[in-house]
Amino acid sequence: MQDILINWSPQETRVAIVENGAVQELHVERTLERGLVGNIYTGKVVRVLPGMQSAFIDIGLERAAFLHVADVWQRGNGDNGQAPPKPIEKLVFEGQSLMVQVVKDPIGTKGARLSTQISIAGRLLVFLPQDDHIGISQKIGSPELREQLRSRVTRLAGEGGGGFILRTNAEDATDEELAADIAYLRKTWAAVREAGFKSPAGTLLYQDLNLPQRVLRDLAGDRTQSIRIDSASQFEALQAFGREFTPDAVDKLSLYRGERPIFDLYNVDQEIEKALARRVDLKSGGYLIIDQTEALTTIDVNTGGYVGARNFDDTIFKTNLEAAQAIARQLRLRNLGGIIIIDFIDMNRAEHQDAVLAELRKQLARDRVKMTVSGFTQLGLVEMTRKRTRESLAHMLCEPCPTCGGKGSVKTARSVCYDILREILREARQFNPKEFRVIASAAVIEMLLDEESQHLAGLSDFIGKPISLQAEATMSPEQYDIVLM
Repeated sequence: MQDILINWSPQETRVAIVENGAVQELHVERTLERGLVGNIYTGKVVRVLPGMQSAFIDIGLERAAFLHVADVWQRGNGDNGQAPPKPIEKLVFEGQSLMVQVVKDPIGTKGARLSTQISIAGRLLVFLPQDDHIGISQKIGSPELREQLRSRVTRLAGEGGGGFILRTNAEDATDEELAADIAYLRKTWAAVREAGFKSPAGTLLYQDLNLPQRVLRDLAGDRTQSIRIDSASQFEALQAFGREFTPDAVDKLSLYRGERPIFDLYNVDQEIEKALARRVDLKSGGYLIIDQTEALTTIDVNTGGYVGARNFDDTIFKTNLEAAQAIARQLRLRNLGGIIIIDFIDMNRAEHQDAVLAELRKQLARDRVKMTVSGFTQLGLVEMTRKRTRESLAHMLCEPCPTCGGKGSVKTARSVCYDILREILREARQFNPKEFRVIASAAVIEMLLDEESQHLAGLSDFIGKPISLQAEATMSPEQYDIVLM
């Protein structure tokens, strides 16, 4: 069974999905990082520019937004382009009220870019209220599957009006899931349209769901037994949203009133710290090393201090079985996507390989994200892919180290000393100052004064110039500066 904890604050919302007492997934959303893309407003045309085939629209933001003629929906736009496009001055006029959607956030001095072609995204489908066709994501490549999905959605959509685009994650959806998404999207559009008729210019009519709302729509399911949130105001807002759009999930919602922070119930903060670490310890004494790079993620399994089995083969087998369970959890917890290479400890027996692979697939089956798992390669590696759905936890919470620049290591103080000596020699051949002053970190200056003092004195004699040293606390181990005095 599954419990969902929602930790809300004005600046950040965090969600933890707990299964069998262990944290399996973490979701984070920060208020300042939510853009405007997807928002629907009632706008007012303040200026039409025929020369630029554009118009400026007031939607209540600091700067007027920008609408190009290519983003103005016209009936017949989809008729193979037979009708010639009308100029902007024939489509909009100053003072006109329009329902518009943001397609690009404001950047610098530029206002947001708008479109009058409205689309509302659901979990499986995108609703196009002004169109009537059924589209399929290009990533669903099989012609037979595309036609099958189109027929299913056409049947489920019935005569309610509007068009739909099936998203990639609708590939394996059931009819019940598709029907629920269709109903949710049409209900949302009805509310937006009704508000648009009676709202003044600058009114926000629709905003993409925030994280707590997406919990009710996307994350809560039959296996969810409770959804607890620690904010009274958000609890009331979620109840109202749930009663309107997700009645099955709202019954599981409750307000957490405990004295301890809600994430302390399952030590979620400690789990977040562990999920950002490179090493994951296993209960048996073995451990995983997880390295996330731009192209792929590698996971290395090691026995560590585990010597509990009767013979070495059994020790390796038991470590790999435990590792398979931990790997499935770490992929969800860290939200790792793309290509993933797993280096299990080499196993000599084929039945052990099959058992480990079966355990991995069994644990991965709990994951909602689409993935593929290959068998063991000739090198003894397991290759798999996991669909990228959002930023990984590390990319969301961390940034490259300002000291090492993301390399994970820095030069030793001795290496930097030798770099400095070579640089002084290089500059002495080009310039003729009275003195060279070296400014570097304390560790480098200390080494130049102590272990490398003989080399420094020899260089000073060779170039015929004094060399002074100055420690700078703000400099990183690799940083230095040579000042010509």
